[in-house]
Amino acid sequence: MVLAIIVAIDENNGIGKDNDQLAYISADLKRFKALTTGHTILMGRKTFEALPKGALPNRRNVVITRQSDYFAKGADVVSGLEEALELCANDEKVFVIGGGEIYKSFLPETDELYLTLIHHAFEGVDTFFPNINVEDWELSNEEGPTKDEKTGLSYTYQDLIRK
Repeated sequence: MVLAIIVAIDENNGIGKDNDQLAYISADLKRFKALTTGHTILMGRKTFEALPKGALPNRRNVVITRQSDYFAKGADVVSGLEEALELCANDEKVFVIGGGEIYKSFLPETDELYLTLIHHAFEGVDTFFPNINVEDWELSNEEGPTKDEKTGLSYTYQDLIRK
């Protein structure tokens, strides 16, 4: 199994505010869908609950929560990192999609990072991505910067592989 993290981060490693992502960039959402479709996506309960239509289609959804009686329609529910990794052991590729605590837990185990670097510092950010030790990673692909017409935000895609 290849364990990957996919995330959009601002200039201060910010990823969220008030249980929502910082920006909705159309091309980034399309990239997310293209990369994750057909694979397993792993997320925390709050991330799952923030999905506008529930479980994402054409992907195996796995939700991690400490709530023992939690039910997530269209998703498998597990209680932690080890249980999630066991459940997904036979999957070809698993994408960790958030939130902050889930990213922090899985980063040491991660093989690939798919980053969208938003060239902006958002106000009032309350959720952050852990610091990435650049010594541990090799850049395999970079695209951008590109400007999103709707939001006016500039962003760059970076794909990293653990050395």
